[in-house]
Parts: sequence; C-alpha cells; structure tokens
Amino acid sequence: MNSETQFPSLNELGLISYLDDTGNLPEELQGKIGIYAIFDQDKTLQLVNYSRDIYLSLKQHLVRQPKSCYWLKAQTIDKPNRTQLEMIREAWITENGVMPPGNSSDEAAWNQPINAKLAMTDEEQVGYEKSDELMQIKLLKQVARRVEAQILEVLKSRGVQTEIRFNPKLKENGLLDLK
Repeated sequence: MNSETQFPSLNELGLISYLDDTGNLPEELQGKIGIYAIFDQDKTLQLVNYSRDIYLSLKQHLVRQPKSCYWLKAQTIDKPNRTQLEMIREAWITENGVMPPGNSSDEAAWNQPINAKLAMTDEEQVGYEKSDELMQIKLLKQVARRVEAQILEVLKSRGVQTEIRFNPKLKENGLLDLK
C-alpha cells in the first residue's frame, strides 16, 4: 500500500480472469470507476488505464485486442479523481519496469475504433478509389462487416458469451466500435 495515496501496488492485487467460467466479463466491475491493468496469456502487462466504467472499457479492449486480454487487476474508487488515477497509472507502470505496449507503441490499437479500411484488399482499394460516395460507403460497410465477422469468430473461439454489438453508423466510415 502506497502510504501517501492509499492505493495498492500492482503486485498487491490478485489476478482476475478476463472471462469467467461462463464466458463473461467480471460483472462486479460494471459501472465501477477505477484503474485496471490488462495482461496477456503469459501474464505480461499489456495496458494500464483508468475508466468511469471499467466493465465497458474491458469490453472495448477485448474486441480491439482479443489475443492480449486474458488476465486483469483492478482497483475501484468511489469518486472520479483524474489526478489520483493518473498517479496510480504511472506508479503501476513504473513498478512493472517496462512500458506496456498499450501505453506506448500500440496505444491506438487499444483505445481507438478499429479501422476496417486497413483490411481492404488491393481490389477493394482500387474499387473504392474509382467509386462515387454512395458506392464508397457501401464498400466500407462491406469491409467493416467482414472485419466484424473475423473479430466475432476470434471471440467465439475464446468462449466469449458477453453480448457484443457494434455501432452500425460507424461502419459507413469503415470503423468498428462498440455501441
């Protein structure tokens, strides 16, 4: 326990399975404000972040980085306090000794909507460039649906039972994010 700020160190917290036996995220974190650390299958720290709803953030991260979300540690707080949460995040990262990829080189992949345009085939890109706006939207939706199906397949193979719904409006822009 850090005596100045009264928060547990990362090592003091126990690991929680990202998915429970029923394939769902930890329900006890629903609507909870706090800080969390995500670990991969080998228990290597991937991301330290804070949120006004840890459960929703964990769901977003699972969709964006399904192969890196196997374990987590979380500390909830009663009132949002950005300064305190940022201080805890920095302390946990320092304690880890290595900057997690989700807090450095892979930050966008962990925190931004999925850009389905990156999955376009050469043929689709040529078609996109030659199309009018309406056809471009149609093509982006098609590519986004294909990427969505791939993500859902990976989640299914992990046994995820939590409902995953993507925002249909964003697909027109070739983006995938949870609704």
